[in-house]
Amino acid sequence: MSDVASGRLRLLVAIASYGTANDKYLSRVIDEYRTMPYSTDIVVLSNVPKDLGEGIQVVVGLPTKDPWSLPFAHKQAFVNRVNDYDLFVYSEDDVLITRKNVEAFLRLSEVLPDNELAGFLRFENDKDGKVFYPDVHRTYHWEVRSVRSRAGYIFAFLSNEHAGCYMLTQQQLERAIQSGGFLVAPHQGEYQMLETAATDPYTQCGFTKLICISHLKDFLVHHLPNKYVGRLGVNAAHFEYQIRALLRIAVEGNTPSPLLDTHPEFKASRFGKNYYEPIRRDLVSLIPTSARSVLSIGCGWGATEEYLALSGKRVVAVPLDPVISACAQARGVELVQGDLKMALARLSSERFDCLLVSNVLHLVQDPCEILVLFAPLLSDAAIVIAAVPNLLRVPVQWRKLCGVESHRFLGDYARSGVHFTSRGTVRKWLRRAGLRVERFADVLPERAQAVCRGTLGLMTPLLSSEIVVVAARAR
Repeated sequence: MSDVASGRLRLLVAIASYGTANDKYLSRVIDEYRTMPYSTDIVVLSNVPKDLGEGIQVVVGLPTKDPWSLPFAHKQAFVNRVNDYDLFVYSEDDVLITRKNVEAFLRLSEVLPDNELAGFLRFENDKDGKVFYPDVHRTYHWEVRSVRSRAGYIFAFLSNEHAGCYMLTQQQLERAIQSGGFLVAPHQGEYQMLETAATDPYTQCGFTKLICISHLKDFLVHHLPNKYVGRLGVNAAHFEYQIRALLRIAVEGNTPSPLLDTHPEFKASRFGKNYYEPIRRDLVSLIPTSARSVLSIGCGWGATEEYLALSGKRVVAVPLDPVISACAQARGVELVQGDLKMALARLSSERFDCLLVSNVLHLVQDPCEILVLFAPLLSDAAIVIAAVPNLLRVPVQWRKLCGVESHRFLGDYARSGVHFTSRGTVRKWLRRAGLRVERFADVLPERAQAVCRGTLGLMTPLLSSEIVVVAARAR
């Protein structure tokens, strides 16, 4: 920090800027760096020449023929100059990094262990100035067991490691290079190629990215286009519910368990549980009007559960974890916290007319266990409604056949953390749990609906994106 205070910090910034569409944001980003009191060099990597003013080096060219490979060009630039700078910053051309961000990163780098990095989160503003967080969406979530304290700062791990930027001190960059995972050919895995270039330090170089939730404002960076507002991510209220829950875990000093312990190798996030699942009116429509009570296993932020409760039914939800449950609690959803067996014990005297299990069964080692455990809580005429992704779907099988990393081991639970799912698989799970299938109600993408109608439903098992099943006790 002494170098920062005296202005002697040597800073190398690499910015990926494809084409010209983001040039207005690029100009704003460069102007911000020029205000910083450091010895700063800026390198812009592009596929086209750019005149960005005096002192800005523009390197034109792609690492490979794939235009998405451009962000990987920054790595060689960092390696070539590893001995010349104290801090290295990579970002996309629309991510605004401020002096406050730089100084906060350097401050925390002094207190974090060598294998931990302070990371950043993007935010956006709508036209009224309200804040949204685009990196917190779908399957990405806070790991409840990751909360930790370092020299008075509180950190947690968000499973989405992409924020369009990262920083490394000279020592951290040297460690990344020595790991063998930094200077690598353009590639993609859990993330697409664009995101992979910005996450390799965390996913391949032995570092864990932690968000400093106790001083969060210092680690927020503005995604200037604000293009995800209303489309991706959560608003400030739902984000803050989760941050308060994380801070409460730190203060109380407990280590809570999530509902489910999914396989540690599970990386295919697109097939995980959507923590921010929209209201599932299709599932709600399958619940008989005579059903007075519903038990929801694997509740995320509670939109469907709130909708059901407002319809007049009693709804009890067992949430995925005590962080996302803060959102459901704010909606007024009745919750029972804990892992499967804890929840079962707390509900042992209850009876429900419907068991709702949305996109959970395929992620646990024994899918039948959930059904068997909670079957005693069902009334005599109760039904079970379960939804799982359809992994027999043609596009999924094609990507698996082509060796796409995120699909490569799907169906091999030991290697992917995801069970293969089809109508036949789901029927087998239910039968083993003492349940019989009453009907399937597959979810069809709009483009596939005409094809399925034209084939009288014969193509439905191969084109549906999701399998929804209604079952009852076997007689």
